[in-house]
Amino acid sequence: MSVQYKKNRHAAYLLHVHIVFVTKYRRKIFAPAHHDAFREAAKQVCAEFGAQLEECNGESDHVHLLVNYPPSVQLTKLINSLKAVSSRRMRRQFANLVAAYSKPMLWSRAYFVSSCGGAPLSVIKEYIENQQG
Repeated sequence: MSVQYKKNRHAAYLLHVHIVFVTKYRRKIFAPAHHDAFREAAKQVCAEFGAQLEECNGESDHVHLLVNYPPSVQLTKLINSLKAVSSRRMRRQFANLVAAYSKPMLWSRAYFVSSCGGAPLSVIKEYIENQQG
């Protein structure tokens, strides 16, 4: 399988990030319908940022996302938008999410994010070490 780099006027890139959101107080409130609604909201938000949601799934108290994004995207802005938009839409759509919290919230303030994809760091380090000046 060959790597498919994306290009714009000034860069060639392949950027992936793994993101995890956890429900506030780690409450187990998600069913499959909630994950479907979250996936749709996340797809739309990613598209607005010029990014692509490649995978999305989770359990009753958290969601995982794999996002392919351009270098122009500020991850914190993408993450904040994903959380805000999905929370607002899902609380509007599902009464049980509104009832789960006394305030209009859904997600914990914290999140996990990790860059991923490409060659392992050890391979890149070795490649750079072997470059001739």
